[in-house]
Amino acid sequence: MKPIMAKATAVWLVDNTSLTFDQIAKFCGMHLLEIEGIANEDVAVGILGIDPIAGNQVDKSEIEKGEADPNYELQLKIPPMVKDEKKRTGTRYTPVAKRQDRPRAILWLIKNHPEIADSQICKLIGTTKTTIEAIRNRTHWNISNIQPIDPVALGLCKQMSLDEAILKAQAKQKKESEVQQPHQDKFLSSIKDNLKDLDPVN
Repeated sequence: MKPIMAKATAVWLVDNTSLTFDQIAKFCGMHLLEIEGIANEDVAVGILGIDPIAGNQVDKSEIEKGEADPNYELQLKIPPMVKDEKKRTGTRYTPVAKRQDRPRAILWLIKNHPEIADSQICKLIGTTKTTIEAIRNRTHWNISNIQPIDPVALGLCKQMSLDEAILKAQAKQKKESEVQQPHQDKFLSSIKDNLKDLDPVN
């Protein structure tokens, strides 16, 4: 099980502890290269770090154990409400208090992950295609005041859900690229053949 807002938690641990990258990766359920990318500021740029101690996801003593022993694996605290939580299905409901954050999340997704389809964004944060199009086309009534913010940091979705959406979108994009490549190669080859057949200009 990963901590809530795993990527934001990883950012905080990299900046505020002496834990090894491997320890942070295992605790946050992320790849070691992602943690190295965070440290090098190649990954999670613009994501605000979340303190897992303040969020009651891990005890301070647990982090101290990890800092003292690089082979120690940190244990995540699991609140009772999370233990009993059952997976829900159906349309995602976004609390009224968070609905004003959705335009910020949409803008962040459009800027950082253009490969994600509008239908995925709708499902991920509980918005509509009309709102997405308005923000993309900059016709949204409040566009001048919208700042892009990670939807996970806003609490609109879980890091796991965002990661799954990104991977799915990237896989689809790669598949489409592989399908189009043979046609592009054939087209370029045809152009080259035609150019060879042209008589030189005198």
